Amino acid sequence: MGDKMQERIEKLCVEKGLRMTEQRRVIARVLSVSNDHPDVEELHRRACEIDKGISIATVYRTVSLLEEAGIIERHDFRDGRSRFEELSDEHHDHLIDMQSGKVVEFTDPRIEELQREIADKLGYKLVDHRLELYCIPIEKN
Repeated sequence: MGDKMQERIEKLCVEKGLRMTEQRRVIARVLSVSNDHPDVEELHRRACEIDKGISIATVYRTVSLLEEAGIIERHDFRDGRSRFEELSDEHHDHLIDMQSGKVVEFTDPRIEELQREIADKLGYKLVDHRLELYCIPIEKN
């Protein structure tokens, strides 16, 4: 784990005036280095590898706090589990593999332009959007 990656969410917490306990620090570091949109149970499992004393309730409270502070974003990808990722300055969309649960981030300038065109045609200025593609792998013969 690179120090810069580990500390990114932690630094944002400090900048926003959040009190950082050692357990919150561990959870923030786990989130900083996760690029797979973990849910609370997975965050708890990873945090416990570092500090066995972290309860699932602490993880729930910490992700709620980070979400309210605008540091992380919650996604509900139709699998009944909220997943989390660091809020990014760079827009991306998500493709969700419904068999494995894997989440793939992607961007496509054609989709971005088409969405602006559609909003414009309907008399609106696009200010934000979220695109989620729910997929199953193509069977290869």
